[in-house]
Amino acid sequence: MQTAVPMPPRSRLLPVRWRMPRPGRPALLATALGALLLAACGGAQNEGSTATAQGADRARALAVKAVGATDLPANRTEAARFLSQATFGPTSAEIDSLMTLGYAAWIDRQFTLPATSHRSYWEARDAAIRAADPTASAGQDQVWESFWRQAVNGEDQLRLRVAFALSQVFVISALDGNVGNQPRAMAAWLDMLGQQAFGNYRSTLESVALHPLMGFYLSHIRNQKADATTGRIPDQNFARESMQLFSIGVLKLNPDGTPTLVDGATVESYGPADVAGLSHVFTGFSYSCAVQNNSCFFNGVSGGVGDPDRFFKPMMAYPAFHSTEAKSFLGVTIPPQTVANPAASLRVALDTLAAHPNVGPFLGQQLIQRLVTSNPSPAYVRDVAAVFNDNGAGVRGDLKAVVRAILLHPEAKLASNRAGKLREPVLRLSAYLRALPHVSDTGNWRVGNTDNASTSLGQTPLRAPSVFNFYRPGYIAPGSLSAAAGMVAPEMQLLNESSVAGWVNFMRDNLNAGVGQNNGTVNGVVLNRRDLQRNWAPELALATQPEALVAALANQLLGGRISAALSTEAINAVGRITIPVLNAGGTNQAAIGTAKLNRVKSAVLLMVSSPEFLVQK
Repeated sequence: MQTAVPMPPRSRLLPVRWRMPRPGRPALLATALGALLLAACGGAQNEGSTATAQGADRARALAVKAVGATDLPANRTEAARFLSQATFGPTSAEIDSLMTLGYAAWIDRQFTLPATSHRSYWEARDAAIRAADPTASAGQDQVWESFWRQAVNGEDQLRLRVAFALSQVFVISALDGNVGNQPRAMAAWLDMLGQQAFGNYRSTLESVALHPLMGFYLSHIRNQKADATTGRIPDQNFARESMQLFSIGVLKLNPDGTPTLVDGATVESYGPADVAGLSHVFTGFSYSCAVQNNSCFFNGVSGGVGDPDRFFKPMMAYPAFHSTEAKSFLGVTIPPQTVANPAASLRVALDTLAAHPNVGPFLGQQLIQRLVTSNPSPAYVRDVAAVFNDNGAGVRGDLKAVVRAILLHPEAKLASNRAGKLREPVLRLSAYLRALPHVSDTGNWRVGNTDNASTSLGQTPLRAPSVFNFYRPGYIAPGSLSAAAGMVAPEMQLLNESSVAGWVNFMRDNLNAGVGQNNGTVNGVVLNRRDLQRNWAPELALATQPEALVAALANQLLGGRISAALSTEAINAVGRITIPVLNAGGTNQAAIGTAKLNRVKSAVLLMVSSPEFLVQK
């Protein structure tokens, strides 16, 4: 029996009305909650530092890797903190594992776990859907099913979390119809990111550059050489973004991620001539095809037959469409004997980008932000960049070593009020679903599209509004406490009056009805309810004990990190929901059950709306 979560008592921790805000209402809600969150999150801002020799940086970083390599978490709260950074959310079982293995051994075990294929799942669902209805087929919904199925239940959590981070650096978006109309290839894109999560950056960059979905999104598939007759020049989209967003950034950086200054001014890392020169490299690449000819270049079909996997197989080189003029960029000129060879030109270009000194601090800082803290110190960035430059065995770009360095760095354990990051909506929902396990009625994890900010998450994986992701790494929230403290708050770019109220109302709805899309009949059973359902029996057993209920939920949802104020507020709120006394005839048992369930759901709602949950510390 589903019961509605009652309106909670007035609370200074949850200044929100239990209805959607009226149009035009002043954004007091967003301001209040935003200020509250930002008072609790952040990290050390770059104070400025003097660049040191890379050899010393590497030695320091390798020492950092050794420190704590055999450490066990001091307690379950510490274990939950680590798992908030390395997974889609702590679970009791994963905390037990970490407490036994220790940090380094847990990471090593994660490195060995195989990935589960999103594309294989999509294909299986497509076959089942077509078998039930030959006119139907799988679509984007089945991509989200696979994403949530793995995010919540996947054993290889570290790979999945890093792949999600990479999806927000190397961005494609299904909002572009050319991408969104290829859901099977979208599933394959997720597989590619999972394969590259523990690989080498240079290999990752190549896989991204040659993936047809990136070719669609940044328009370098079927990119042709210049034509003086028509005035055509090569498309420059991917050339520009491959530098700006995927490798070196717009400014020259010191090894610690701070901008290089010349006479007190920043220095651009590339210019228009570099974009133009690099754009010539990304010409002559198009669909994979059994027969390489002009027809294949334009539509992937030769003789009426096309490779069914051409939307995710690496693009092929077509020399007839490749620029043969000199290609100069970033101080490199591709030699004449190589210039007409698209594969050789690409190799020089990607080698040049991957070897640029900016890549370590530029990529390292973004991965730190996605996993650990929004404002890593220059020392943290420097140490991670040093491991990127040399993993200790002379290998550059080892992402496995980079991930290890990020998670084992002392600053990842920093407990100050400047540490941590705001949890983005996807990570909030995944943390909730992992902390309080739900069952999928269909087994398909039908969460669906969660774009709507006022009624859902305001964020769906692989549906960012632009190539700049859902938020910018350097976003500063105007008028916020974090801005006044000199901090960035990337995820705050998603916050506004609608999204703040939307999260609370979304979770209240989830607690009342379950999570995800509605099911009618499943395997002959009429359900008419949401796909993801929670058995509240463990919490109901504590419903008559407010202190015990709040403590148990704090351990599950907050890793035990609950303030005295929130604890008192939640205990009082739960206690004010009266549980009727069983009458002589036992006819009010249903009312008693309803009251107990309301206690549980109200306590959960207060937890998931609190700064302790919304801020990853």
